[in-house]
Amino acid sequence: MAESAVFHLLANFAPFLRQEANLLTGVRDEIQYIRDEFDRMTAFLRVADAMEENNPQLKVWVKQVREAAYDIGDVLELFMLRLGHCHGSGFRGFLRKVSCFIKTLKARHQIASEVQRMKASVIDISKGHQRYHERYGMLEAGSSSRSTGFNKAWHDCRGDALLLDEAELVGIDEPKSELIWWLVHEDPRLKVLSVSGMGGLGKTTLVKKVFDDAVVKKHFQNYAWITVSESFNIKELLKGMIKQLFEEVNQPVPQGVEYMDMNSLKGIIHAFLQQKRYLLVYDDVWDIHAWQSFRYVFPIGNCGSRVVLTTRNADLASFSSKEYHGDVYYLQPLPPKESWTLFCWKTFMENSCPSHLEGLSRAILNRCGGLPLAIVTISGLLSTKDKSNVDEWDKIYRSLGSELQGNDKLLSMKKILSLSYIDLPYYLKRLRRNERMKQGMTLEEVAEGYLNELINRSLVQVAEMRSDGRFETYRIHDLWHEIIVSKSGEQNVVTIAGEQRRVWPEKVRRLSIHNHLENTQQSKCFTRLRSLLMFNAINSLSMLSMLASSNDGLRLLTVLELRGASLETFPNGVLKLFQLRYLSLRGTNVKIIPKSIGKLQNLETLDLKHTYVTELPDDILKLQRLRHILLYHYIQNPVPSICFHDHCGFKAPTEIGSLSSLQQLCSIETNHDNGTILLGEVGKLIQLKKLRIEKLRNEDGRVLCSSLEKLSNLRSLVVRATGEDEIIDLDSLSSPPQLLRTLYLVGSLHKVPHWITSLHSLVRVVLAWSKLRDVDPLESLQDLPNLVELQLLQTYEGAKLCFKASGFQRLVRLALSVLKGLRWVKVEAGSMPHLEVLLIRKCELVEELPSGIEHLTNLKSLHLVDMSNGLSSSLNRDLKDGNYWKIAHIPEVGIVNTKRGYVEEYYL
Repeated sequence: MAESAVFHLLANFAPFLRQEANLLTGVRDEIQYIRDEFDRMTAFLRVADAMEENNPQLKVWVKQVREAAYDIGDVLELFMLRLGHCHGSGFRGFLRKVSCFIKTLKARHQIASEVQRMKASVIDISKGHQRYHERYGMLEAGSSSRSTGFNKAWHDCRGDALLLDEAELVGIDEPKSELIWWLVHEDPRLKVLSVSGMGGLGKTTLVKKVFDDAVVKKHFQNYAWITVSESFNIKELLKGMIKQLFEEVNQPVPQGVEYMDMNSLKGIIHAFLQQKRYLLVYDDVWDIHAWQSFRYVFPIGNCGSRVVLTTRNADLASFSSKEYHGDVYYLQPLPPKESWTLFCWKTFMENSCPSHLEGLSRAILNRCGGLPLAIVTISGLLSTKDKSNVDEWDKIYRSLGSELQGNDKLLSMKKILSLSYIDLPYYLKRLRRNERMKQGMTLEEVAEGYLNELINRSLVQVAEMRSDGRFETYRIHDLWHEIIVSKSGEQNVVTIAGEQRRVWPEKVRRLSIHNHLENTQQSKCFTRLRSLLMFNAINSLSMLSMLASSNDGLRLLTVLELRGASLETFPNGVLKLFQLRYLSLRGTNVKIIPKSIGKLQNLETLDLKHTYVTELPDDILKLQRLRHILLYHYIQNPVPSICFHDHCGFKAPTEIGSLSSLQQLCSIETNHDNGTILLGEVGKLIQLKKLRIEKLRNEDGRVLCSSLEKLSNLRSLVVRATGEDEIIDLDSLSSPPQLLRTLYLVGSLHKVPHWITSLHSLVRVVLAWSKLRDVDPLESLQDLPNLVELQLLQTYEGAKLCFKASGFQRLVRLALSVLKGLRWVKVEAGSMPHLEVLLIRKCELVEELPSGIEHLTNLKSLHLVDMSNGLSSSLNRDLKDGNYWKIAHIPEVGIVNTKRGYVEEYYL
């Protein structure tokens, strides 16, 4: 993280030094000296970052560098704010410049004094750098190995997983059986199988039990278990592998192995394994480079050989297994029942949990998140505690974060979990804004790529998937959260105002407030604050006023999150935050955005979702850096129903096309006098990726089509007509955006637009209130090669829908709602082979299950909601009588009736 602070500082020097005319004599040279010193430090910091945890002196030096970089960056930015004015040209401009120079002379002397102080500080830090010069050479020489970040002093308990008795294990039977079947299944091809998941899930334990199983031992001729780890040495690994293979069959190890080069070692292994059925396990493989160093060691052959990898890296697991016809087993956390069994076994020595400790025990167990390593380790700590002292257990629950830092019994677990962080490449520990922009990627694409890599490394977990295959919500494991919070506080990355009383740093740079601000911390200095996140905060305005009470207030603030805050009006203090890039008032009661919003020249994201704002002022057009405008809300209907008018957007300024950086525009209403002009302006927003249009009039369809043809970057398009009988006319669109993934058309259609068939990137399609009579919508949609989700809501008024044999080959979710004329649905064999979810709602003339539903062999969920009484009665009767062979393969079948204001349901 020190390197991140330094890179951010180096990026700020250029605009500062351009202010040469505003600098006093000599200041520029001293600033250049500071810049050069930090530039020289960066190479050392990149390597030192992995070592600081295990070297107290180095840790102090890195902290000094980080804090100095933060402080100098603050001074530079405050200088730019105070003195970086545009005075205009001509005689008046000259007078303004002279006047400004005189008024700011005191500030210039203050800047000069600050620069002198900063230079002295940097000189001291540089001397510390020189003292590490010898150590630096050692670091650089060993930087290719991750052993620099691995403390050999602590007990690495990962190897203990190889010694566990199977009787001690919980929840292992099902994954063990599946893996054994994968190994011994008769397929002559060489296969690579991977077991993937976050650290502590028990990957090594599981695979070792499979490796030692009698069925597996009988099936293969030769075996080897190779522990790779993050600090592996390829030559030593190959030597160990040779020794295992030869000793397994009681043959002498070839002479001279100790002195052979890598190619010779690989040749011995390759020759030994020729024409043999072998099983090789590579345990704890960290990256693709490690895999590539030994992937060609084993001969391919056709003897049914298998190679197994355990890894935290999902990308590696997928890559290696696909290359060799294999599979990936994504090991999941233990479910609640097995977690509780393991917890009680380890904590209470096979006895049941005392009733007075059950609540606390389950709360502590919940923090373990089904992670076997965490359950076993924390159970070991609890087993030594007094079972009659509830207060002591409550203390452990409340202070689990600090226990992770200071309790020796939890040290090994913390280190194992932290290895994933230590292994991160330097670019994932910081986000360099300009580096990736030069490569033609947007900031959002960079961020998404980083997030995907963190997911693949099992540091971030996907909590919910979008229907288009993208990730909707994320989470991190609770124990990982504790480690991150601790590290963030230690390195002054973020300060959290929560329930736990933590000591805050003197200079708070990023502050996250949940519900309230701790009174005892209000005396802290907030002039260096860069990010302020307030979630559902009480008395938000008073908190903002208090935080901004110093001379420079919150002038450096770039991120302000006021989501769910108790706000009725736009906070005027925000208009003074000229550095602001991100502003969210989501979920507040704000109704009006002031004209002076145009002062926030650096704003990039304006999030007003679920507010009561209905119009943006013309001054929004001054915000030329805006990339995301999010402004819409839903009308909540107290009675469950399907309503057309439940989405509201906003009235946009007519010249919206001048905001050339916009990537998201959601949602603009166009049913007003300037609506046609506005739709024409949309065509100028060539960077748009997401566009939502509300209340489109029929006569504006051609203008919209003309604009859409210019939006080649568009990924998501939502168009809603003014009413359910208003026709959406998009037939004149001849060249639709080819990258479109999501398409919503809500309103009447003469026919399904002809251009839909050309959109091969479409993943999700929703057609609502289309009211097609003579046109079967399935004809136009069935051949879309990447369609995953299809929703038809009052789309078709015909009596029949037939899903043909070759159609919808990638479809996973299908919803048929309010198809009032529909009487029967037919599914031909071969249609929708990957369908998992089928919802049929309010199709009241349908009185029997879809014909051919038994062909949907991957169907996991069938829900029938508010259907005819005849269908509900007959299906209920068949389910209870056991006469349900057509749907016997479906794990979940539900019948739901909400017509009477409550839910009646039955599940198979």
